[in-house]
Amino acid sequence: MAEGSGAGGPGSEALLFLTDDQLRKGIEAMFFAYRAFTADPDRILDDHAYGRAHHRAIHFINRQPGLTVNTLLSVLGVTKQSLNRVLRTLIEDGLVESRVGRQDKRERHLFLTAKGADLERALSDAQRARMRAAYRAAGPAAVAGFRQVLEAMMDPDLRRHYLALKEGG
Repeated sequence: MAEGSGAGGPGSEALLFLTDDQLRKGIEAMFFAYRAFTADPDRILDDHAYGRAHHRAIHFINRQPGLTVNTLLSVLGVTKQSLNRVLRTLIEDGLVESRVGRQDKRERHLFLTAKGADLERALSDAQRARMRAAYRAAGPAAVAGFRQVLEAMMDPDLRRHYLALKEGG
Protein backbone atom coordinates (compact mmCIF):
# COMPACT_ATOMS: atom_id res chain seq x y z
CA MET A 1 0.00 0.00 0.00
CA ALA A 2 1.38 3.40 -0.94
CA GLU A 3 2.21 6.07 1.63
CA GLY A 4 -0.94 7.97 2.58
CA SER A 5 -3.39 5.52 1.01
CA GLY A 6 -4.48 3.56 4.10
CA ALA A 7 -8.01 2.42 4.79
CA GLY A 8 -8.98 5.95 5.81
CA GLY A 9 -8.07 7.36 2.41
CA PRO A 10 -5.21 9.47 1.17
CA GLY A 11 -3.13 10.97 3.93
CA SER A 12 -4.99 9.12 6.67
CA GLU A 13 -1.79 8.04 8.43
CA ALA A 14 -0.96 11.67 9.11
CA LEU A 15 -4.34 12.08 10.78
CA LEU A 16 -3.42 9.48 13.36
CA PHE A 17 -0.80 11.82 14.81
CA LEU A 18 -2.73 15.01 15.52
CA THR A 19 -1.23 17.22 18.18
CA ASP A 20 -3.21 18.43 21.18
CA ASP A 21 -3.10 21.92 19.66
CA GLN A 22 -4.63 20.66 16.39
CA LEU A 23 -7.34 18.83 18.33
CA ARG A 24 -8.03 21.92 20.46
CA LYS A 25 -8.41 24.00 17.29
CA GLY A 26 -10.90 21.42 15.97
CA ILE A 27 -12.87 21.54 19.22
CA GLU A 28 -12.95 25.32 19.11
CA ALA A 29 -14.07 25.25 15.48
CA MET A 30 -16.94 22.93 16.51
CA PHE A 31 -17.96 25.33 19.31
CA PHE A 32 -18.00 28.34 16.99
CA ALA A 33 -19.67 26.45 14.14
CA TYR A 34 -22.39 25.18 16.50
CA ARG A 35 -22.93 28.71 17.78
CA ALA A 36 -23.41 29.97 14.23
CA PHE A 37 -25.49 26.95 13.22
CA THR A 38 -27.96 27.54 16.07
CA ALA A 39 -28.04 31.36 15.95
CA ASP A 40 -30.67 31.72 13.21
CA PRO A 41 -33.06 29.12 14.65
CA ASP A 42 -32.55 30.58 18.14
CA ARG A 43 -33.84 33.95 16.92
CA ILE A 44 -36.92 32.27 15.41
CA LEU A 45 -37.49 30.20 18.56
CA ASP A 46 -37.21 33.30 20.76
CA ASP A 47 -40.15 34.84 18.88
CA HIS A 48 -42.24 31.88 20.06
CA ALA A 49 -40.72 31.62 23.56
CA TYR A 50 -39.30 28.19 22.67
CA GLY A 51 -35.85 26.75 23.21
CA ARG A 52 -33.56 24.27 21.50
CA ALA A 53 -35.36 21.32 23.08
CA HIS A 54 -38.52 22.38 21.24
CA HIS A 55 -36.51 22.67 18.02
CA ARG A 56 -35.06 19.17 18.38
CA ALA A 57 -38.48 17.68 19.10
CA ILE A 58 -40.03 19.45 16.11
CA HIS A 59 -37.14 18.37 13.88
CA PHE A 60 -37.40 14.67 14.69
CA ILE A 61 -41.21 14.59 14.66
CA ASN A 62 -41.02 16.10 11.17
CA ARG A 63 -38.38 13.58 10.06
CA GLN A 64 -40.42 10.62 11.28
CA PRO A 65 -44.14 11.44 11.45
CA GLY A 66 -45.94 9.11 13.83
CA LEU A 67 -42.91 8.30 15.95
CA THR A 68 -43.75 7.35 19.49
CA VAL A 69 -42.97 9.39 22.57
CA ASN A 70 -40.63 6.58 23.70
CA THR A 71 -38.73 6.66 20.41
CA LEU A 72 -38.37 10.43 20.67
CA LEU A 73 -37.16 10.03 24.26
CA SER A 74 -34.52 7.61 23.05
CA VAL A 75 -33.40 9.79 20.14
CA LEU A 76 -33.18 12.98 22.20
CA GLY A 77 -31.67 11.36 25.29
CA VAL A 78 -33.64 13.56 27.67
CA THR A 79 -35.70 12.72 30.75
CA LYS A 80 -39.36 11.85 30.39
CA GLN A 81 -40.24 14.84 32.57
CA SER A 82 -38.25 17.22 30.35
CA LEU A 83 -39.76 15.86 27.13
CA ASN A 84 -43.28 15.96 28.58
CA ARG A 85 -42.85 19.67 29.37
CA VAL A 86 -41.73 20.36 25.79
CA LEU A 87 -44.45 18.24 24.20
CA ARG A 88 -47.17 19.71 26.42
CA THR A 89 -46.24 23.21 25.21
CA LEU A 90 -46.05 22.17 21.55
CA ILE A 91 -49.40 20.38 21.76
CA GLU A 92 -51.12 23.25 23.63
CA ASP A 93 -49.76 25.73 21.08
CA GLY A 94 -51.13 23.63 18.21
CA LEU A 95 -47.81 22.61 16.65
CA VAL A 96 -47.87 18.90 17.52
CA GLU A 97 -50.67 16.38 17.60
CA SER A 98 -50.53 13.29 19.81
CA ARG A 99 -52.56 10.30 18.61
CA VAL A 100 -53.30 7.08 20.45
CA GLY A 101 -51.66 4.01 18.89
CA ARG A 102 -53.86 1.77 16.79
CA GLN A 103 -52.30 -1.49 17.99
CA ASP A 104 -51.13 -0.42 21.43
CA LYS A 105 -53.46 2.11 23.04
CA ARG A 106 -50.74 3.03 25.56
CA GLU A 107 -48.54 4.42 22.80
CA ARG A 108 -48.71 8.05 21.74
CA HIS A 109 -47.73 8.83 18.15
CA LEU A 110 -46.56 12.35 17.36
CA PHE A 111 -47.30 14.39 14.24
CA LEU A 112 -46.69 18.00 13.29
CA THR A 113 -49.74 20.08 12.52
CA ALA A 114 -49.69 22.52 9.60
CA LYS A 115 -48.60 25.23 12.04
CA GLY A 116 -45.84 22.95 13.36
CA ALA A 117 -44.69 22.14 9.83
CA ASP A 118 -44.49 25.88 9.06
CA LEU A 119 -42.27 26.49 12.09
CA GLU A 120 -40.11 23.46 11.27
CA ARG A 121 -39.65 24.72 7.72
CA ALA A 122 -38.57 28.17 8.93
CA LEU A 123 -36.08 26.63 11.37
CA SER A 124 -34.63 24.13 8.93
CA ASP A 125 -34.54 26.58 6.00
CA ALA A 126 -32.22 28.80 8.03
CA GLN A 127 -29.93 25.88 8.88
CA ARG A 128 -30.02 24.41 5.38
CA ALA A 129 -28.97 27.75 3.91
CA ARG A 130 -25.96 27.87 6.24
CA MET A 131 -25.04 24.22 5.55
CA ARG A 132 -25.50 24.65 1.78
CA ALA A 133 -23.16 27.67 1.71
CA ALA A 134 -20.54 25.88 3.82
CA TYR A 135 -20.75 22.69 1.76
CA ARG A 136 -20.40 24.62 -1.50
CA ALA A 137 -17.36 26.48 -0.17
CA ALA A 138 -15.72 23.28 1.11
CA GLY A 139 -16.43 21.00 -1.87
CA PRO A 140 -17.64 17.39 -2.16
CA ALA A 141 -14.56 15.67 -0.69
CA ALA A 142 -14.63 17.89 2.40
CA VAL A 143 -18.38 17.30 2.82
CA ALA A 144 -17.89 13.52 2.72
CA GLY A 145 -14.97 13.78 5.14
CA PHE A 146 -16.91 16.02 7.49
CA ARG A 147 -19.80 13.56 7.56
CA GLN A 148 -17.38 10.71 8.28
CA VAL A 149 -15.86 12.63 11.18
CA LEU A 150 -19.28 13.42 12.64
CA GLU A 151 -20.43 9.80 12.32
CA ALA A 152 -17.21 8.56 13.94
CA MET A 153 -17.79 10.93 16.89
CA MET A 154 -21.27 9.55 17.58
CA ASP A 155 -21.84 7.03 20.33
CA PRO A 156 -22.91 3.67 18.84
CA ASP A 157 -26.57 3.98 19.95
CA LEU A 158 -26.87 7.46 18.49
CA ARG A 159 -25.15 6.36 15.29
CA ARG A 160 -27.79 3.62 14.90
CA HIS A 161 -30.58 6.23 15.23
CA TYR A 162 -28.81 8.50 12.77
CA LEU A 163 -28.23 5.75 10.22
CA ALA A 164 -31.86 4.62 10.51
CA LEU A 165 -33.03 8.19 9.78
CA LYS A 166 -30.51 8.51 6.95
CA GLU A 167 -31.85 5.32 5.31
CA GLY A 168 -35.41 6.59 5.72
CA GLY A 169 -34.72 9.60 3.52
